[in-house]
Amino acid sequence: MGIAEQNVAPSGLGVRHAQTLLLFLAMLLAFTMRVNMSMAIVDMTDENNDTYFDWSHSVQAMILSSFFWGYVVLQIPAGVLAKYFGGKVLMAISVGMNALLSLVMPVGAQYGGWQFVCACRVLQGLTQAFVYPSMHHLISQWIPLEEKGRLSTIIYAGGQLGIALQLIAAGFLATAWGWQAIFYTNGTLGVIWTVTYLVFGAASPEQSKLISQEELQFIQTSLGRVGEQKKLPTPWSKIITCLPFWAAVVAHCGQNWGFFTLMTEMPTYMHKVLDVNLTKNGVLSSLPYLAMFLLSFPMGTMTDLIIRRGWLSVLNTRKLFNSIGLWGPALALIGLSYTPEGNLTLAVVMLTISVGINAGQYCGFMLISIDLAPNFSSSLMGISNFFANIISIIAPIVCGVIINDETDTHEWRKVFFLASGIYVCTNLFFVLFTSSDRQPWNEPEEADKKTNQTENI
Repeated sequence: MGIAEQNVAPSGLGVRHAQTLLLFLAMLLAFTMRVNMSMAIVDMTDENNDTYFDWSHSVQAMILSSFFWGYVVLQIPAGVLAKYFGGKVLMAISVGMNALLSLVMPVGAQYGGWQFVCACRVLQGLTQAFVYPSMHHLISQWIPLEEKGRLSTIIYAGGQLGIALQLIAAGFLATAWGWQAIFYTNGTLGVIWTVTYLVFGAASPEQSKLISQEELQFIQTSLGRVGEQKKLPTPWSKIITCLPFWAAVVAHCGQNWGFFTLMTEMPTYMHKVLDVNLTKNGVLSSLPYLAMFLLSFPMGTMTDLIIRRGWLSVLNTRKLFNSIGLWGPALALIGLSYTPEGNLTLAVVMLTISVGINAGQYCGFMLISIDLAPNFSSSLMGISNFFANIISIIAPIVCGVIINDETDTHEWRKVFFLASGIYVCTNLFFVLFTSSDRQPWNEPEEADKKTNQTENI
């Protein structure tokens, strides 16, 4: 009988579940502060308001893109920092700094203009660069193999719920108390979470003062991490030459192309093609992200069940759900391309399916770096997120080049077909070349010992 079969989880909820909840809320708040400007800027530039800004379309585009200027820069360094300092400190800095910048945004915008707003967004992007590498590191420390699909999906699904709630709430907040209320609400909630996490959060089970010995042993045994944990040097040359990892990076890039194409263009498509007004637009635009949030839970649970029952190997389970998450949206976007003009219901259904079923990626490429090398998962995620978010910047620009007439359904069809093709090709590369096998360089010292023993023999 193997270790995984002998290792029995303690009954009831544990500290790892409390950490999962805190990290879920961190993702939720990080994404609300990531997308709040997209909704707020509509009201900020409305001349019917008492306080508004006469910003040109190009200035508004600069403000909306400035977050990603900072976000891309620190991805790889953030992965290294998370490995050496642990995920807790960097996660607290990320959400805390974003919260403080949100609180100063309304006053700063009035006195500093768009330049101040851009500077704040760049700083928010710089600090949010820590989110995914730190989260990956924390998951690799806290989540046992038997619960990885379910609990890690819950954590990452917080981002989609954050987008949906922000899209819905922003309109109501701005209508009731002005656009400033959007930033004050996000900032206040972010500060509350940061204080709570600093008190109750922990970088690893070994550092937690609340965890029981039984739960600690369960997590350590599951992850093969019993004993003192050493800080290992990052094997950059081995990472660069690891094809299974780069297959996950390619899938991540394909996922971001489709996801950010829809996230940035969906409101415009609904307004220009489907003739949906702004208030209704926010609610309808949130439906796909709510669907993605809700679908992530059964997919995460099914992942754990399939692996636990031995129906599929870990690798084939990853491939299955990644294919659902990328090839599913590809088919839905083709269906959307041929939706009859004026059929709002069918168009919204196809958009909801294309984003909602994308939840499969949480149990696919997102977990590969933890499978391959949990000791360096933060560095791997930093590299992957770096390339994927360059794609996030490029995709909307390419859409802008393709679409000359925003009311022309034929031009939108080109955008949707391009996204479908990228989904299909990148997932095919992932299926052919990825792996879930623990890499020898995950434990550099052990790998060196084995090499020396082989040479001696």
